[in-house]
Amino acid sequence: MQNSNFKYPDTAAFNFVVEHLESRGVELRELSNLAYEMQKDFAELGTPDEYYEALIDVLHKRELLNDAMVALELDRLAQTNQLAEPLLSIVKNDAGVFGADEALALGIANIYGTIGVTNYGYLDRVKKDVIKRFDENDDQVATFIDDILGAIVAAVCGKMAHRYA
Repeated sequence: MQNSNFKYPDTAAFNFVVEHLESRGVELRELSNLAYEMQKDFAELGTPDEYYEALIDVLHKRELLNDAMVALELDRLAQTNQLAEPLLSIVKNDAGVFGADEALALGIANIYGTIGVTNYGYLDRVKKDVIKRFDENDDQVATFIDDILGAIVAAVCGKMAHRYA
């Protein structure tokens, strides 16, 4: 049964995501700069600082926070061998047919409709910048984080495209 007295911990959830990203070596400016670089190919839609502000706004969305918290925690649990088999092996090896990582990421990208989804698909395919760094890292489990980062960047692209449409 849902607890009607529960208040969603917005600030704690935001801090959880940002702190986990930073602890993994993600600088938020990297994400907003990637979004800016992707969008400037289409039109001059804002400044790098506006993209950073949009990133902070996007990171406050509950839909994003929920998916990102689950994803980051699953990577952490797999890294410390705290998931049950066969899930542990699937996540640690980023099995190509798993798809749960992309499903969580699509939930984030879809906040901004087809612009978010198509940008996420592109980033999932080409693995640019910070996303590539995690995709190619064999020292840590990064099954979910690379997809979450791509979805966050895609959401920022969508937000900015909608702002200037």
